[in-house]
Amino acid sequence: MTDAAPAPLVLLDLDHLQAMTGGDQALAMEVLEIFKHQAEIWSRLLDPRADPSQWADAAHTLKGASLGIGALRLAAICGRAESLGRADTAPSVTAAAVILGDVKDALGDTLEAVAKLAYELAASVAIKAS
Repeated sequence: MTDAAPAPLVLLDLDHLQAMTGGDQALAMEVLEIFKHQAEIWSRLLDPRADPSQWADAAHTLKGASLGIGALRLAAICGRAESLGRADTAPSVTAAAVILGDVKDALGDTLEAVAKLAYELAASVAIKAS
């Protein structure tokens, strides 16, 4: 018997987003816009040279925002960054740069998926309105 590798986490769980917004597509679009705004603000604080508590707080906030829209992969990576930043022993700048690079990569992928979904939702809302 072999151990199967865990399934990769979902980039954007649409069922989760629909559940969080009660299936209201206009509300889902609004939530996605709020996420994009939060990502813009908090990603600026992901500086490996900064105090670890600063980027750990930013990672924590991004994790919560990610969970709100179903961005499970980003939330998991943010959780690892937060844990590293809150460890008893401060991480090296190199270790911080690696994990924060992972956060930024996942954030970029997530923002791309969010933009695509927002476009699709806007088109769907426009069709229903006509």
